[in-house]
Amino acid sequence: MGGGKTTALLDLMICRIPNLKGRERIELQKKFDKEGDFSLLSKKDIENIIGRHLKGRGWTMDGIRAQAEADAAVFDRGVRQVSWRDDEYPPLLREIYDPPSVLFFRGTLPDPEKPLVAIVGTRKPDSQGSSQAYRLGLEFGRAGLSVVSGLALGIDAMAHRGNIDGNARTFAVLGSGVDCVYPASNRDIARRLLETGGALLSEYPPGTQPFKGNFPARNRIISALARGTIIVQAPEKSGALITAKFALEQGRDLWVDSAGLSLPRGAGTKLLAEEGAQVINSAEDVLAEWNVFVTKMKAETDDAGVRLCVTSNTRTATAGNLLASSLAEQFGIDVELHCEELR
Repeated sequence: MGGGKTTALLDLMICRIPNLKGRERIELQKKFDKEGDFSLLSKKDIENIIGRHLKGRGWTMDGIRAQAEADAAVFDRGVRQVSWRDDEYPPLLREIYDPPSVLFFRGTLPDPEKPLVAIVGTRKPDSQGSSQAYRLGLEFGRAGLSVVSGLALGIDAMAHRGNIDGNARTFAVLGSGVDCVYPASNRDIARRLLETGGALLSEYPPGTQPFKGNFPARNRIISALARGTIIVQAPEKSGALITAKFALEQGRDLWVDSAGLSLPRGAGTKLLAEEGAQVINSAEDVLAEWNVFVTKMKAETDDAGVRLCVTSNTRTATAGNLLASSLAEQFGIDVELHCEELR
């Protein structure tokens, strides 16, 4: 947590102003560097700064400060915060149009040098969709890649489980405070996630309950943290389709899984495929798309070995080589890099 206690309290106060957008909170952070100066503002002052009327019940700055001080006390119980100003803030998240001004977390933040894969879908998958979400998480974990999802029932939970069983650090973005794991039935996954080096992440301050309106905004963070998003199975009105929309707007890769195309649970997935989203069958398809291939080989000494072969063109060389280096470091294996000019 950077910036010192004064800046941290200011950030918490700004987080507690109701109905602000992420970029508006950042605008306030840029304008003020002391919570004392900020405490002198009224609701009208803030409306003048952001250029719009704030809906909601009246609040006082004294009340906002009291909430922020209560939030700060939670940091003694394993909750931490990182501001968009801080070096530790996830760089891909900082790139988007409306990044959270502060990210609260329990556990360890993702390594910015190692790409994440987002896996999302319906809370009520069929058996095929559920099995495939687990399989994808497992395959990516065994390949050294971490999954980011939303810790929801169904597809999210199965992807997290698979990734943990694949010996990877997995990351969950919540629509509540990170001290309020929702749903309660996934608390075991959250515990395992933290024990294996992952993290629970949220833009909402500690104590925030899982209000319905929080989840669409949460989805933009899931897609932003990842290099690409996989929609495993989603009906027509699934929140996963919101994540897909954010992924495209953010310039991320987007895939749908073939196991999730069956109707009716896969109606939304099928629509994405018809609109041009690439259909995949396994994690290997994604690695191939990123021009990264993990292959088994037999060494001359008859010991089992692994070689990572990367073939990339000039457009994907930097990203592909970065991923190759991450995997090589994970498994201690040799790396072969081949770069070809685009034609």
